[in-house]
Amino acid sequence: MPKLKTKSGAKKRFKISATGKVIAPQANKRHGMIKRTKKQIRQLRGTTTMKEVDAHHVRKIYMPYG
Repeated sequence: MPKLKTKSGAKKRFKISATGKVIAPQANKRHGMIKRTKKQIRQLRGTTTMKEVDAHHVRKIYMPYG
């Protein structure tokens, strides 16, 4: 069987940590920020680890060798 290719969009969006967790940018920061409190905006900075259910799909389908 030929090697599977990693999806190029997934390469740009996700990283795999040393323990195998998927690290992704925070969601819900694209628009409507004027409605959010300052605390919400602060807490949405940076990256977060994905829930295991979603991370399973990323590792299995999009990043097979990640």
